Amino acid sequence: MSTKIRVGILFGGKSAEHEVSLQSAKNVAEAIDRDKYDVALIGIDKTGKWLLPNQSTFLLNATDPKLIEMNREDEERVALVPQSGGALTDITAGGTHSSVSVVFPILHGPFGEDGTVQGLLKLAGVPFVGAGVLGSAVGMDKDVMKRLLRDAGIPIAKFMVFRRGDILDFDAVHDALGLPVFVKPANLGSSVGVHKVVDAASFERAAKDAFGYDTKILVEEFVEGRELECSVLGNTEPIASVVGEILPSHEFYSYEAKYIDEQGAALEIPADISDDASKNIRDVAIRTFQVLECEGLARVDCFLKSDGEVIVNEINTIPGFTKISMYPRLWEASGISYPELINRLIELALERHEREQTLKTSY
Repeated sequence: MSTKIRVGILFGGKSAEHEVSLQSAKNVAEAIDRDKYDVALIGIDKTGKWLLPNQSTFLLNATDPKLIEMNREDEERVALVPQSGGALTDITAGGTHSSVSVVFPILHGPFGEDGTVQGLLKLAGVPFVGAGVLGSAVGMDKDVMKRLLRDAGIPIAKFMVFRRGDILDFDAVHDALGLPVFVKPANLGSSVGVHKVVDAASFERAAKDAFGYDTKILVEEFVEGRELECSVLGNTEPIASVVGEILPSHEFYSYEAKYIDEQGAALEIPADISDDASKNIRDVAIRTFQVLECEGLARVDCFLKSDGEVIVNEINTIPGFTKISMYPRLWEASGISYPELINRLIELALERHEREQTLKTSY
């Protein structure tokens, strides 16, 4: 009888997207093939502590995205240390608590999607799902991401960057980008801290809020176009899903529309676009994935303008896996079920790890 692969689902995180991660982890834990995989749920609380919660009741208010939280009852503190090979150290009692063969990070935002956890997992010597350190870091930082895409000839929206201490010159923004503009933290996702700005007063309020989440913010021009998304899957030979369209009922695709209000947006899958437009977007998605050194998975968000031009908005290297998230729904429409998608992602993680083990460490 074959031994099951033990998968550590790493979720939560020290991030404003903590609650989104809880929803995603719940869905992955429910959908994973239990005949093939054993699951270890590893929660990270908002202070950064790693915990082994009760596996059967690891969430409170699990069906309410507004109130969902980690269940802290009977938790055990653990740590993953360098060269551990996936062994979890019991901080409270000492010694090894258990081991995992591969880690599936379902962490959104800083301290999870930005290369920090990926670096720790590489030091520990354990395979993990998704982009590595570099791909995660540049995919998280929208400023660096956009500059790399621009240098690769991939169309992006015009943008400006401000850091804490800079003079926020609204007139310069107006002259360079027009109105309206979008203000957002450079290193965050899920539309947290994102605001549509129409005048100097709203610009000041938006910048103040965005600086509450990051020390660097982006101001982007408004692009008149349809909001389209494409999922990418693979390592050295990535493939693209069908294209989906976001039709938000809110002013834009906000945090509430993505994760709280199930009526916050209509998702049209596949999008009602021409075959040529679909092929163009899928090609651009794969190019974006490769330019940014991604592996495993990513969702690429684009605008399709009326003249047919495709503008890349951003990439998400750990996209949402909630029941209304686009990444798994696009693959379902492409013929890959949710459980099979999880299986493929784990196989890609193991494949990359095995490939990396063949590299020389001595000269």
